[in-house]
Amino acid sequence: MKAHNAETQASMTPQKALQFLKKGNLRFQQNLKANRNLLEQVNDTKDGQFPFATVLSCIDSRVSAELVFDQGLGDIFSIRIAGNFINQDILGSMEFACKLAGTRLLLVLGHTSCGAVKGACDHARLGHLTTLINKIEPAVAAVKEPREESERTSKNLQFVDAVAEENVRMALENIRSQSKILCEMERDGEIGIVGAMYDISTGEVRFLK
Repeated sequence: MKAHNAETQASMTPQKALQFLKKGNLRFQQNLKANRNLLEQVNDTKDGQFPFATVLSCIDSRVSAELVFDQGLGDIFSIRIAGNFINQDILGSMEFACKLAGTRLLLVLGHTSCGAVKGACDHARLGHLTTLINKIEPAVAAVKEPREESERTSKNLQFVDAVAEENVRMALENIRSQSKILCEMERDGEIGIVGAMYDISTGEVRFLK
């Protein structure tokens, strides 16, 4: 499989980009990697890059977007931060990736058993981590069930995963509300903005509706 070039990127649509990621995740789950020569892709991309998607994901070592979507060099922009939340710097990276570099899909990828989300559920406080966790805590408050405080902790993995999914949905809302550029591009059909959850126990990516 060759690296993407100006022609393949220009022919890409948001829908086609989404299908590329879905098919890549199926290959990953089945341990059927696409046939690609990474050193050849190094050479193919030395004069420029033409990625088709931008993925915001957590720093979790088990959730590498390039691996779980079976993509090669030059295929996706990968933005990573614990808890995959939105801030101004990340929005700037997304605007560069979509408006200037031409990616057609913007994906926010959360995952099960997220450590940052667990910290938010427990309202952990530790140095600079406190500021990060504060950005995820609105998702904790938004998940109404269970109501018992004893069940709203990191020990309840079902609650943790519900918060992680809500955190993805809130990130999508923040992208649309805080970036006029990305919101207009989505409205005009230039890009798609979608969310998904990665299951660390199966390797499956479930796209949110």
